[in-house]
Amino acid sequence: MRHYPVNSPQAAARIVALTVVADGDIAASEIECLDRLAVHEQLGLTRHELLTLLDHFCEDLLSSGQLNWADVCPVDERTLADLMSEIEDFTLRLKVLRLCVELAEADAHVDDGESAVLVAAVEHWGLHREMFRPSARN
Repeated sequence: MRHYPVNSPQAAARIVALTVVADGDIAASEIECLDRLAVHEQLGLTRHELLTLLDHFCEDLLSSGQLNWADVCPVDERTLADLMSEIEDFTLRLKVLRLCVELAEADAHVDDGESAVLVAAVEHWGLHREMFRPSARN
């Protein structure tokens, strides 16, 4: 698995990418949602860089043997913790969580894998209280 600098656009985008692939499929509605929300701009990337990162993330999952669609989440708990630890900035954590929630809801159904990623983000980042504040969804 590639490593990115802490709080980098790439580290944030990889968590977004995990949310996109967590249900075992990259749906057209999710790509449309990425574009509608201008996720690449919000994270400081070009659209091409975001889509390339999504491809690289899938390659990393396949080459590491992590990709197991029989599981709820396509990465193990250690890898999930490592990915979450690359985001330390509180404001960036909130932004990434908000984007991930939007993407998980893009197809009007939050899959178990998507839910697992969202729960992991809330738990690893200590955002339990933020889930109940209106500002967490703005």
